Amino acid sequence: MKTKESKLSPDAIASLATRQWQDYQDGQPGRYFAEPEALLALDDAYAVQMGVADLRCSAGDRVAGYKVGCIGPGVVSQFGMSGPIHARIFHSELRQSGNTLKHSAYANLAIEGEMAVRIGMDGAIEAAFPVIELHHFVFRGTRKSLPELVANNGINAGIVLPDDVVSKSLGDWTASRELSIAINGAMIDAGDLWAMTGGATEAVEWLREDLARFEGSIKPGDLILVGTPLALHPVKPGDHVVVSVDDRAYVECHIA
Repeated sequence: MKTKESKLSPDAIASLATRQWQDYQDGQPGRYFAEPEALLALDDAYAVQMGVADLRCSAGDRVAGYKVGCIGPGVVSQFGMSGPIHARIFHSELRQSGNTLKHSAYANLAIEGEMAVRIGMDGAIEAAFPVIELHHFVFRGTRKSLPELVANNGINAGIVLPDDVVSKSLGDWTASRELSIAINGAMIDAGDLWAMTGGATEAVEWLREDLARFEGSIKPGDLILVGTPLALHPVKPGDHVVVSVDDRAYVECHIA
């Protein structure tokens, strides 16, 4: 996929956002990027992402928070590109630990193990916990690019949340060392808890500054996925996914 620096017109952004939203509802996200002459600058991609979010919210959904992505060594190596980027999380795609997910409801379902935080009323991090991030693992351009990733909302397809009882303060994780993913009882990936050197605090501050570029902001109650050093892993029907910290399982889901 080619990129360009020039800005699309507001009408062109709105038209592409409408198309992106329809593709997402059809279970075929991002078909625009399969076109040979698809052109999009990064800030235009963010404008498209925001346009799709507006359409989703008009249809009855709500933004539950944000993700910071494409920063850990696993994904950077896997994608061949480096962020950070931000994308939105929606209430309709929040799942609870132990849920069974239909593989057919996703476009090439893949998962990540990741740490997330919840923002308190004072704007600071009030809790941190592991999650399973869900993805529509589809890139249609001739090569993966940040504009395609951003316009497709970071290929996010939702998150699986742990039980509330395992939500701890950020400081409670200071001594924790290893985040890991197991599928069907076998560990397939493991690494540090945090993708950024400054951990969750650095990720949230970067997000706060990047949202401000588009007149956006983090709000109390928002869930923030702060990035992961691990890779994306496709899953199939029959799989049982567990994300652990230091060998303690915190969140799981089943794929049917």
